[in-house]
Amino acid sequence: MSSIVSELWAFMKIRKKWWLAPILITLMLLSALIVFAEGSAVAPFIYALF
Repeated sequence: MSSIVSELWAFMKIRKKWWLAPILITLMLLSALIVFAEGSAVAPFIYALF
């Protein structure tokens, strides 16, 4: 997992693709929200948003 992150960081640094950073951060936060809320009582409300 860390090799993927380091390769992605190197790609963004070398190719000057800094506009990818907010998109990737948003995707990671959404995926973490779905994973952590999967077993809780909040899950039906989160899945209703999507």
